[in-house]
Amino acid sequence: MSRLQTKLVEHLHDAQREPAVADPRGILPAADLAAIRTEGLTKEFGKRVALDHVDLRVPQGVVFGYLGPNGAGKSTTIRSVVGLIRATSGLVEVLGHDVARDRDAAQRLIGYLPGDFVAYPDLTAAEYLHHLTCLRGGAGASAIPVLAERLDLPLDRRFGSLSHGNRQKVGIVQAFMHEPPLLVLDEPSTGLDPLGQREFLAMVREARDQGRTVFLSSHVLSEVEAVADVVGVLRGGRLMFTDSLSNLQRQALRRIDLVFGNAPPVEALRRARGVHEVVVTASTAHVRVEGSTAELLRAAAPYGVENVRTHEADLGDLFLGWYGEGGES
Repeated sequence: MSRLQTKLVEHLHDAQREPAVADPRGILPAADLAAIRTEGLTKEFGKRVALDHVDLRVPQGVVFGYLGPNGAGKSTTIRSVVGLIRATSGLVEVLGHDVARDRDAAQRLIGYLPGDFVAYPDLTAAEYLHHLTCLRGGAGASAIPVLAERLDLPLDRRFGSLSHGNRQKVGIVQAFMHEPPLLVLDEPSTGLDPLGQREFLAMVREARDQGRTVFLSSHVLSEVEAVADVVGVLRGGRLMFTDSLSNLQRQALRRIDLVFGNAPPVEALRRARGVHEVVVTASTAHVRVEGSTAELLRAAAPYGVENVRTHEADLGDLFLGWYGEGGES
């Protein structure tokens, strides 16, 4: 992150001076307000259109997974939401506050972790986090040692001497420590070891269970799958769709291996409802099926099925399905 970006992030922290933000449940707007709402959000950099009329609604109290390949516009969306860049056109609201017209009020409600988090290299982690609590009117000071212990973060070491993973932990602590109603996290687990990732995901779930909202952009699909309630998919600056993760998983193509005593009945399997593909290897039929598998199993039963192995679709399978092997949705 450049020096200018660092100053912009510090402005966001400076906007969080009011100590009331330490008690988000006391300042949350009405429940019918979206945590994040955009209408026609468009951002152009010269002739390049980074976001193209994005209409997004993130309800309160959920973990929202924001997905897309590199260059899709995820970080541009996030920077527009937290008020670090101004949209070319369109509306951005955070819990009812127009980010363009009332940026300070919106930023008081946000805990933000940028995708390229940096801090002052000569300050210890403790000194830097204390500096941020001062900007926030003291909010979050008591949470620093608790969160640092959970993440196994050494507070007495200078930021510049920390490993990449520990630097990321400093970023996570500064986003969570003042208990904001909205957490906006861009690639939050980058560099974390497995124990750190597990603790981070536990913190995300706890925030949601407390009624707070987490907007999570990540390339780690297993991470999103572990915590997300709702998923939005971005492609080429356009929002393709949003849906609940459970609904997407129900609609996904599943892989089923049917092992037969004799040659698999390929044509009978292909005629079963929901079957998209049948590939045979020796006595095993590898089937990709959408929705219920009941008809497929009824079609296979008369032919002497000896074993059935199912492979439930995960978010990685869904992502590849959305974009296709050749990059086409």
